[in-house]
Amino acid sequence: MNASERLRGLLRGVRVRSGLDLALSCVPWALVVAAMVLRFHGIAAAVVALLVALALIAVASAYRARRLDALWLIRRLNTLRADMDDSADLLFASEQGLTGLQSLQRSRLQDRLAHGAPVELRPAWSTKRSLLSLLIAALVFAVIALWPAPKPAAQALDALSPAPTVAALPGQPRLTEQALRVDPPSYTRLPPRSEPTLEARVPQGSSLRWTLRFQPQPANVALVFHDGLRLPLRRQGEDWIAQRSLAKSALYRIEAAGAAPAQSRRLYRLDVTPDRAPQLRVLEPDRGLTLMAQGQRAWPLAFEATDDYGLAPSAQLRITLAQGSGENITFREQRISLRGAGAATQKRYAQRLDLAALGFAVGDDLIVQLSVDDNRSPQPQTALSPSLILRWPADLGSEATGLEGMVKTTLPAYFRSQRQIIIDAEALIPQRRKLGADEFLERSDAIGVDQRLLRLRYGQFLGEEAEGEPRLPTNDEAPAADAEHKDEHGDKPAATQDAPHDDHDHAPNAAPAKFGEEGAVLEEYGHTHDHAEAATLLDPGTRKLLKAALDEMWQSELHLRQGEPKLALPYAYKALGFIKQVQQASRIYLARVGPELPPIDESRRLSGDRKGLARREDALIAANAADPLLGSLWLQLQAAPGSSDAAAIDYGALERWLGEHDARVADPLAFAAALDSLRNQPDCASCRAQLRSLLWPLLTRPPASVTPRDAGDALDRRYFEALQGEGGR
Repeated sequence: MNASERLRGLLRGVRVRSGLDLALSCVPWALVVAAMVLRFHGIAAAVVALLVALALIAVASAYRARRLDALWLIRRLNTLRADMDDSADLLFASEQGLTGLQSLQRSRLQDRLAHGAPVELRPAWSTKRSLLSLLIAALVFAVIALWPAPKPAAQALDALSPAPTVAALPGQPRLTEQALRVDPPSYTRLPPRSEPTLEARVPQGSSLRWTLRFQPQPANVALVFHDGLRLPLRRQGEDWIAQRSLAKSALYRIEAAGAAPAQSRRLYRLDVTPDRAPQLRVLEPDRGLTLMAQGQRAWPLAFEATDDYGLAPSAQLRITLAQGSGENITFREQRISLRGAGAATQKRYAQRLDLAALGFAVGDDLIVQLSVDDNRSPQPQTALSPSLILRWPADLGSEATGLEGMVKTTLPAYFRSQRQIIIDAEALIPQRRKLGADEFLERSDAIGVDQRLLRLRYGQFLGEEAEGEPRLPTNDEAPAADAEHKDEHGDKPAATQDAPHDDHDHAPNAAPAKFGEEGAVLEEYGHTHDHAEAATLLDPGTRKLLKAALDEMWQSELHLRQGEPKLALPYAYKALGFIKQVQQASRIYLARVGPELPPIDESRRLSGDRKGLARREDALIAANAADPLLGSLWLQLQAAPGSSDAAAIDYGALERWLGEHDARVADPLAFAAALDSLRNQPDCASCRAQLRSLLWPLLTRPPASVTPRDAGDALDRRYFEALQGEGGR
């Protein structure tokens, strides 16, 4: 074997020794990790942890050994042996590629290795480091072994507490320790808890686990609930165990074979907290009906939802587009899923609807409604927001927010001519110096006629009688206005002048009603006049404003007819202000139709037929109580304790009534507890009083009856006796 082969064998030994050195240093720590996992997670997890740690150590050792290659050995030889002349790399070179001088130097190096003193190239065992690592690992292992073991979670929750002492005879089983574990439903995210007593307030659907311990041990134990359910307990060593899921509040007692009566009669109360439905609030918009604004392109929406345990991740926004009118209305519906932002119990939902993308147009209604679910399992609860409406009317000034009753447009087109009267009067004032006195008076009087016609139009809606032929009060019909003006001055024949209003017949030459004209419809069908208070078209506030407008129109008309338009302008402006206030109430409500009573049967009048009529001799029959069981119990509770009436109480019927009508009782458990106390102690006066106090709000209120008249004192009685004596003569 030449020197090169011996060096390669030496390199293999160095690799093995280096890997073992690292493994011996790390194996104690792998045992420490396994012991820690064993302490907290069990033997199976500890075995897995130990195998994983050993595998990591093996990989690290192999990686460290692979780093010790030929280059490492060359550098090692050049460092430890000076006779290598920094030429140890020639020992591993191929002979074919060497020059003559390199071959001579290689022969010299091989001869020096063969006859020279051997050099230990293997790294020395790191004894100090290995011992230090082993010592520290042993200390950590001892700490883990001596540290007190934590109780498992189930055992901590089922830890027993001392039970209240109950008087019992020797040999009778007595409850000494107790525990009640509460596991809320998983969707509530509430942690399990342990109650030291056997009473608790728990979420709906919680799982309850009873752990009881008796001394001495009874033959059997059961939990008896007030609704008749009997839950037997099973014995596990020294403990008695039972488990039940609770959906509603309940009372129960513990019945142990051979236990003292005081132990078996004691009641325990479990109150259930129901899961509330989500609460939904609209943040934007601030009203249920929103009118389309000028140039509006989007509709922002914002909602806020809260729940006691948690909300679903997303909500559904239902969008309904109503298009058309009358019988040609079509609906198009779509749904959008919204992701809420915020905590699990309080989320905010926001959406900005693109009106153009939805196809929203003039005359359409856009209705949205948000639905939110909570995380209750298995069936979630849903909350719906109010419906929000965005309306794009054809005429923004003729819409309203009323949703019931019949509606009618308040202001027709000619109601808006008060401004034209003001414009005409203001245009006439600067021409006073240019026009003659007669012509100026004539033009001012013509404007006054327009004011009069407008006043009469308003008067129709307040119950006043119309005068003359209805015309639009504008200067566009000046010839008609002049003709009426001439009629008032006598140019019109007397037979055709305004006559006193006779009944409800109008002149045959009255203008025909125009289709769709509000005034014509009112004259033909409504015809409410003569008394302003009899008009039912307007609400009191609007009627008051119109009355004020009419008063100002009277004054404006007075000055215009007298040729004083400047004095008429203040009154005309006030009338315009009142009209604008009326225009803000864009709809009025018509009175509803009264009840239609059946017609009177005239054939039975004065016939003497008394068939179907009650006779005076018939005796009154006592009315049956709506709930006779409660009435009879109330009367029985009035009896003294120990009497026969008290012993006749049907407790079973009362318990059945309570199970069927628990919604009528404010606190059903208190009622059941009072009933149970009275059944166990029939002679207990306080138990009777407590049950009567709980029963009083449930009794049916007696119907009203006629109070008998007071008989009076002795003087009154003598007076009535004297009257009776007078009647017998």
